Amino acid sequence: MPHTNNRILATASPVDPLDLRPRLRIVELQQGQVVAESRQQVSKVYFPHSGILSCVVELRDGGAIETGMIGNDGEFGAAQALNNKVSLHTVTVQVRRASSTQTTSKLLRSPRLSSSPC
Repeated sequence: MPHTNNRILATASPVDPLDLRPRLRIVELQQGQVVAESRQQVSKVYFPHSGILSCVVELRDGGAIETGMIGNDGEFGAAQALNNKVSLHTVTVQVRRASSTQTTSKLLRSPRLSSSPC
């Protein structure tokens, strides 16, 4: 299964120095799997090929509100990884499918990413 099943990765040119595809691996995400905990460091970036990642904000009273869904047209974890921030959501796999992923530390080793002024 190619990384190009994710629309963001599909738009990257293989000659672009920011092409992340060579540093990614494909994993099978299981329904109910938590890929990020609220207020915790993000250790991996996910580019779903299909399926759905659900972003949930936990409420003080113990309830929760789904604030977003991420499919094959998105990603989770890149912004947090680049800015060394924590996740504002608990992110759970709602529909089992494959995803391209990599640890944030390996993605940040890219020369262009690690020297970015942003």
